[in-house]
Amino acid sequence: MPSPHAFPLEPTPVHVPDEVLDDLRARLALTRPPLDEGNEDGSYGVRAGYLRELVAHWRDGYDWRAAEAALNAHEHYRVDVSGVPVHFLRKPGRGPRPVPLILTHGWPWTFWHWSKVIDPLADPAAFGGDPADAFDVLVPSLPGFGFPGPLTGFPDVNFWKVADLWHTLMTETLGYEKYAAGGCDIGGIVTSQLGHKYADELYGIHIGSGLPLDFFTGPRAWDFARNLPLTDEQPPEVRARVVEMDRRWASHLAVHILDGATLAHGLSDSPAGLLAWLLKRWDAWSDNGGDVESVFSRDDLLTHATIFWVNNSIATSMRYYANANRYPWTPAHDRTPVVEAPVGITFVTYENPPGVHTAEDRVRAFKTGPLAAWFNHVNVNAHDHGGHFIPWENPEAWITDLRRTFRDLRP
Repeated sequence: MPSPHAFPLEPTPVHVPDEVLDDLRARLALTRPPLDEGNEDGSYGVRAGYLRELVAHWRDGYDWRAAEAALNAHEHYRVDVSGVPVHFLRKPGRGPRPVPLILTHGWPWTFWHWSKVIDPLADPAAFGGDPADAFDVLVPSLPGFGFPGPLTGFPDVNFWKVADLWHTLMTETLGYEKYAAGGCDIGGIVTSQLGHKYADELYGIHIGSGLPLDFFTGPRAWDFARNLPLTDEQPPEVRARVVEMDRRWASHLAVHILDGATLAHGLSDSPAGLLAWLLKRWDAWSDNGGDVESVFSRDDLLTHATIFWVNNSIATSMRYYANANRYPWTPAHDRTPVVEAPVGITFVTYENPPGVHTAEDRVRAFKTGPLAAWFNHVNVNAHDHGGHFIPWENPEAWITDLRRTFRDLRP
C-alpha cells in the first residue's frame, strides 16, 4: 500500500533548454587540449587521450534527453526553503508504514548517484524484500550542486547550514513529524549534523563514513594527513598507504578550501576542464581496478557531468569546503555522544586507513578508535566491494545495512 502521508507539492519535471545543450556542444567542439607528454599512465593526472574520447562522445554520441527521461521516471520537485531554492526527487513508499527518508549526496556526486537504491528502499517487496522495510525516499540536490540552477544569495553555504534547511524541509515544508536520514561524503556530515542537532525528531541516521563534525575546523583543514609526518619507524606498507591516501584526497581538499574560486573560472567556462576535474575524483575514489568504466559507463559519467554543467554549479559545490572552514561547526549541545540519534555506518575496505586491512579490521578499528565516541552507533558494517560512491558501486550492501539500522527504530 502507498504511504498515507498526503504530499503537499506538485511535481516539476527536470528539463534543460535546447539552447543550453547547443552551447555545450559548441564549447566541446572548440576544446583545446593541453600538451600531455609522458602521462600515458595517468600519474600526472587525467590522460588527455582518454579525456579526448569522452569529450567527443559528449559532443556527438551522448543523449541528454534520454538521461533526462530516466531522471523524470521519478517525481521531481522544486520548493523554496528559508529562501533557498531546493530540488529533490521523491519515490513514495509502498508498505504498511513507510518511514520518510532523506538521502544526501556529497562532492562530486549528484543526486543521481542514489538512483540504484531509491526503488528498492521505497518498494522492498518488488525486489524480494519485506514491505515492512519501506521508506518514503526523498533525494535532494545539495544547493548549488545542480538543479534547480545556480545558487545565489547563499554565499556562505556549508554542510551544517544545509542540515538546518533539510530539517525545515522535512518538518515544516513537508510536514513529517519524524524522519530518517542517510548520507555519504559531505552528505554524511550533513546527516550527522541532523543526528546531532535534531536527534529527537529523527528515527536515526545511516552514513557512509565516520567523519567527525569538526573535520573542516582548524587553521589547516586542507591538510588531509592532519600534519602527521612520515617517519622511518613506520612499516613500509603504512608509509605507502599514507602517500596513496594523500594522492587520492589531498589535492581537491587543498584547492577547494584555499583557491576554489580561481579554479571555478576555468571549470565554468570549459566543459572539458570541468569533466577532467570531476573525472579524476570518480576514477580515484571508486573501486574500479584501474578501469573507471567498470563502475561508471561513459554515459553515466556524462550524465553526472552534464548535471553540473547545465546548472553552472561547480563553483558553489566547491564553496562548501571553504565555508566549512570559514564558518566552522559549533556544537548545539555538550552531551555525549555528539551525534545522539541512533547511527548506522557502512564502510568499505577500499578506504581503509593505513594499517587496517580487512572488513573486520575496519569495524574493529572504528569501534576501538577515537571516532566511535562521536556517535550513538547501533550498526557498523564494512564491505570488500565498493569505493567512495558505495550506494552506486555496491547498492545491495548499502540497502541491507540501512534497512538493518532502521529495522528496530521504526514506529
